[in-house]
Amino acid sequence: MNRYILFLIPFLLFACSNENETDDLNETNNYYPPLETESWENADISELGWNEEVVPELYDFLEENNTRAFIILKNGRIVLENYWGKDILNIASFDKNTKWYWASAGKSLTSVLVGIAQQEGFLSINNKTSDYLGTGWTSLEPDKENLITIKHQLTMTSGLNHEQTDLDCTLPECLTYGVDAGEEWFYHNAPYTLLEEVIVAAADMNYNRFTTDYFGQKTGMNGSWIKNDYNNVYWSTARDAARFGLFILREGNWNGQEILHDKNYYNSMLNSSQDLNLSYGYLWWLNGKGSVVLPGFTTPVNTDMSPQAPNDLVAAMGKNGQFIEVLPGNDIVVIRMGEAPGNSLLPVLFHNEMWEILMRIIK
Repeated sequence: MNRYILFLIPFLLFACSNENETDDLNETNNYYPPLETESWENADISELGWNEEVVPELYDFLEENNTRAFIILKNGRIVLENYWGKDILNIASFDKNTKWYWASAGKSLTSVLVGIAQQEGFLSINNKTSDYLGTGWTSLEPDKENLITIKHQLTMTSGLNHEQTDLDCTLPECLTYGVDAGEEWFYHNAPYTLLEEVIVAAADMNYNRFTTDYFGQKTGMNGSWIKNDYNNVYWSTARDAARFGLFILREGNWNGQEILHDKNYYNSMLNSSQDLNLSYGYLWWLNGKGSVVLPGFTTPVNTDMSPQAPNDLVAAMGKNGQFIEVLPGNDIVVIRMGEAPGNSLLPVLFHNEMWEILMRIIK
């Protein structure tokens, strides 16, 4: 054998060994909890090099602020998981099998479902909403109503009048003209809620059925939409919410299956969707943008959504502090479910304080 080849063999074997080790590491870091089972691997906080001494402070803070469930995933595995208090009926102790409402965090799930509906050919977000809901779904003149597209619903820029007694009301008489679509950002619940009817009409399928068939069965997420007056609220366990967060972290993939394979939609969903509120994507909140328009307002303030959190944080956020949060740069998912911290329906300060503590844990 050529002496030069003999000389190279040890180096080739070493390179192959390293390549195999890298493949093993990537496989280890891309863990997914199996479908249709409660088993979920854990990660040891001390092996991660995190500051375990701060965890009791975090748990005290969460408990004092009416938290029911809290989970942190790292590389898909559970690092921290804790439960407090009672279920929604105040009967049984809250645990990993207890279901809780997502509130407006469900908007982000709807955004994913719209993306799936588009990639399946049921709809296009650039089409006008009246193509699916019919003429007269608002009280606007036809020329103004036809300006509103599905994308405007996704981005909170429908232009519908928000000087309403009930911003949840989806009846035409509640949907009146404010400004032309795309000219103003306002957190208006009713146009968002009607995305459900858009998907139902486009796919000719019940909304729960669509959610289960096109998403839930593929990720093992077992929740359901439950009507509450005009709203349709998603309910699930905290672990189900963690599955959703992991799906987002993995860019629409679940264990090799590309569920949301439309990368243009995925990227648009998690980036500034318009110039009016840079901290808002397609029904997702975005950190690190330097300005934010909060619900109830139309003008931005010059601050990040959550100054204490990493800039790449993307979040599904709901009333009373329902958080499904993803940190792509750290491969982390954070779930918080519970009642309102203090008397705040929109717990901005609580969220920021929570991240101040978390950043002392996550090194």
